[in-house]
Amino acid sequence: VQLQASGGGSVQAGDSLRLSCAASGRSISSYDMGWFRQAPGKEREGVSCISSFDGSIVYEDSVKGRFTISRAVARNTVYLQMNSLKPEDTAVYHCNAEQYSGSWTAYWGQGTLVTVSS
Repeated sequence: VQLQASGGGSVQAGDSLRLSCAASGRSISSYDMGWFRQAPGKEREGVSCISSFDGSIVYEDSVKGRFTISRAVARNTVYLQMNSLKPEDTAVYHCNAEQYSGSWTAYWGQGTLVTVSS
């Protein structure tokens, strides 16, 4: 599967953005889909993911109540709606697809930069 993230930009604190991750090659229904981010000088961290098995969703604590992950299988796209953005959300956001077949295999798309100014 190939992944292409888009939707990043420069916004003010309190604004919203919606990131998209368009997949090609395989259906996203076969993968656990997630969003990760890496801020300057920091390690990559998981933001949110949605299970291929039952659609269950997990959020990193700092984004709970502000970010919403969703998937549109017909469009083969995963979204991350980000509301009430804060300067600390500034990072390069990457989408990720993972599949278990005896072992985990992860696929990554190129990132999209989100910059939030105060």
